Amino acid sequence: MTQVPPILWKPSKRVRQHSHMNKFMNYLRRHHLDFKNYEDLWQWSIDEPEFFWDFIWKYFKIKSFTPYNRILEYKELPDVDWFDGATLNYAEHIFRNKTTEHPALVFQSERQPLTEMSWDELEQKVAALRQFLIESGVEKGDRVVAFLPNIPEATVGLLATMSIGAIWSSCSPDFGAGSVLERFGQIEPKILLAVDGYQYGGKGYDKMDVVQAITQQIPSLEKVILIPYLNDNQSVTNFPKGVLWRDALADKNEPLSFLPVPFEHPMWVLYSSGTTGAPKAITHSHGGSLLEHYKYLALHNDVHPGERFFWFATTGWMMWNFVQASMLVGGVAVLFDGSPGYPDLNVLWRLAEAAPIHHFGTSAPFIMACANQGLAPKKAFNLKPLRSIGSTGSPLPPEGFDYVYKNIKRTVWLTSMSGGTDVCTAFVGGNPLLPVYQGEIQCRALGCALYAYDENGQPLTNEVGEMVITQPMPSMPVFFWNDPGKERYRASYYEMYPGIWRHGDWTIITDRNTVIILGRSDATLNRQGVRIGTAEIYRSVDKIKEIKDALVVNIELEGGSDYMPLYVIMNDGYTLTENIKQAIKKQLRADYSPRHVPNEIIEVPDLPYTISGKKMELPVKKILKGVPIEKAAKKDAMRNPESLQYFTKK
Repeated sequence: MTQVPPILWKPSKRVRQHSHMNKFMNYLRRHHLDFKNYEDLWQWSIDEPEFFWDFIWKYFKIKSFTPYNRILEYKELPDVDWFDGATLNYAEHIFRNKTTEHPALVFQSERQPLTEMSWDELEQKVAALRQFLIESGVEKGDRVVAFLPNIPEATVGLLATMSIGAIWSSCSPDFGAGSVLERFGQIEPKILLAVDGYQYGGKGYDKMDVVQAITQQIPSLEKVILIPYLNDNQSVTNFPKGVLWRDALADKNEPLSFLPVPFEHPMWVLYSSGTTGAPKAITHSHGGSLLEHYKYLALHNDVHPGERFFWFATTGWMMWNFVQASMLVGGVAVLFDGSPGYPDLNVLWRLAEAAPIHHFGTSAPFIMACANQGLAPKKAFNLKPLRSIGSTGSPLPPEGFDYVYKNIKRTVWLTSMSGGTDVCTAFVGGNPLLPVYQGEIQCRALGCALYAYDENGQPLTNEVGEMVITQPMPSMPVFFWNDPGKERYRASYYEMYPGIWRHGDWTIITDRNTVIILGRSDATLNRQGVRIGTAEIYRSVDKIKEIKDALVVNIELEGGSDYMPLYVIMNDGYTLTENIKQAIKKQLRADYSPRHVPNEIIEVPDLPYTISGKKMELPVKKILKGVPIEKAAKKDAMRNPESLQYFTKK
């Protein structure tokens, strides 16, 4: 890197001393492991993974019903065996934090004002649902699935399922029937938890037809627990497998208990976006997720008991699971169901003041939308309790960093992070001991041997490379469902560099050990032999105030030439003029190079996104090359499938 960006935040002495990371380093010193800085600690954590994860186990006092025989055994990824012999339960560790000093959950929706759920109430409901599941014949290893919004009932369902060693999986109710069936149909669930509908943006959406379709087309389902969420008077009279939520939990008085399961016993199934093929059913373990979530939520996110942890997420995105994990370290999970833009973009900042939120998680597009609308939350709301703002889902441009510090809170700790459904955590992210540089992620996470590789498998510094992980992490999937011999698993991560996880992102590891993510490597713009990350284009375009959103692709043509169009959505009140086009081109040349300037800039009414909010460059590229829409992308996996129609006209 030729130029070091400005430092926007430094931890105070009190923040450093009070941080979990500092306490963990002091703990290691007492065990004769003295590291002078975080980099030395990180290097040890990847050089000595057995020792590191054993210390994580001991530091967080993991409760195992049987001792482990060994910590780690493997010859080559992905065939890894962690903590053989150990038996535990993830949910039990959450309930170790039961207290009367603060609630377990805080919840708000478009239909319900801010409310709290005590630990006593959460325990009672989890115990009641657990008893109902057992009475319904659910056993260890059976699947319980949920078609639910981000509501307390989903948290209850997750914890009850975990407690008996059953396997959880969930989809948001904005998924269509086909998308839900593609996911749940793979894992043959026994029980479905579902709502009759939901509200978003002030409008109600009845989903009983989807619930009926799921019930009829998944023969393994034996019961459907229906939660009347849209219609309080919803009935199951004509629903043969149906039972109302309140009836399922009624007259249950067994105390809550937990079934010990092996460390690598499956806990939940998450899904890839499934926009171009069948969604991968990514299966994670009790023990692996437990250790990883303790590590990240405590050491990297620095969540302390009683602090309120929020991330805007739906039950179809791994960040919902991550929010539940905040309870492992004594955090109060803040749940929100609704649109982040209804009745206006201040709705989540109002929630941050009212809850109040200490750790506020969102996405880069939300931050940039607030910036483009000129919002100044620091002037409108009391955000004194707010300690950190987390951003994930896509790279946050430098302008997003500046906006946070100028308009949200000058002293807030901005923790941009990147990871994925594949591991249900972040590979890179926050660190309470390190400064925040404009446009950069603070560090590689402990226990994550992440590098930028060139095409020959050599590590790079200050240069763009493929993001790889060279050592096993306990939260890597135990398997993909219905994937004998791990063939699809291997094809997903290990084909380019055998035995090394290739994640599919372009990244830069700077000589200061900060990290920059440049977008998906499978959406790379390979222009005249130069690799351009799509995030670079978006960073520049975000500086043009008239532009609301953008998508870029590059199409290789015969004879070695190419065509790179940039599609833009205009902010309200603007149309794409020649002056705006020239401003975009000038900005791209100034920030990067002439190769970054598109051949054409085209105004469009909408851009395609997955349900989980990922921009869909690759399907657009396929459509522009003549691939039919139905082969380029799966509409049920999209938030706005009608947006693809525009690209068939080009």
